[in-house]
Amino acid sequence: MTKNIAASITQKLLNKRDKDKRPFNEILQYFAMERFLYRLSKSQHVDKFILKGALMLRVWESSQYRPTMDIDMLGKTSNEIEAITQQVKDIIATSVEPDGITFDEQSITAERITEDADYEGIRVSFEGKLANAVIYMQIDIGFGDKVYPAPSKSTMPTVIALPPPKILCYSKESAIAEKFEAMVKLGEINSRMKDFYDIWLLSRQFDFVGNDITQAIQLTFNQRGTDLPNNLEYFSSDFATTKQSQWAAFKNKLKQEFVPSNFIEVIEHNNLFLSPIITSIQLNQSPPLRWNAPNQWLQS
Repeated sequence: MTKNIAASITQKLLNKRDKDKRPFNEILQYFAMERFLYRLSKSQHVDKFILKGALMLRVWESSQYRPTMDIDMLGKTSNEIEAITQQVKDIIATSVEPDGITFDEQSITAERITEDADYEGIRVSFEGKLANAVIYMQIDIGFGDKVYPAPSKSTMPTVIALPPPKILCYSKESAIAEKFEAMVKLGEINSRMKDFYDIWLLSRQFDFVGNDITQAIQLTFNQRGTDLPNNLEYFSSDFATTKQSQWAAFKNKLKQEFVPSNFIEVIEHNNLFLSPIITSIQLNQSPPLRWNAPNQWLQS
């Protein structure tokens, strides 16, 4: 029966590949990540992890997204490797409706990682299997960040018709704040084009309340010990010129035609979105009232 289910699921994923015209490995990876998160949603650890990162674009039902091969989460639990390893074991052992995929407890490994030079977390790796396909899973778990507005449970869309995960999820505001903080901290050495892309994408597709963005940025910068800069060099034309080749490589990897070829277009948009917020913080003034996507702050 298990083999029949796995074969049936595989065929549905192949059909999804043909319909969406996306690589099968990408579809398969999303399916595996989704089914792991479904197990999390049914486990005793459901409230200990908050989904963040590129997968949130699917939760927010973004019309465009950035492909990803791993799961990013904020841990509200022990940051000891042994504790995290046991929790992942518990999650993958959680009994759920048959979905054809299995995760190998014996393949679990965990290690400490340092993100952006000084931000510590834990990376958990293990294998999943669907029929004859082996899927390599990676979960990056950070600790300590504050989320504003507070995390709330959201339902993640599924690749095919199966019960969806309902889990705690990051706010768009804190996602933007963390990406902006990385820009400030890394400055000229920043090679994380995904941060520029994500802020550009989110601010083009979603409306925001100015005070919420302001609160999220202040909380993130205070928590991570980063000062707000007076000179926003990462919004300059010189910075855009310096990073154009990195952006071109990033865009080529995305394979998304709607993404601007010229990095300066992304920089100018992000400047329009973030500069009024930064100025209001620095001058201790009220922030602009609300952002009207794709490109306008409104005061009333």
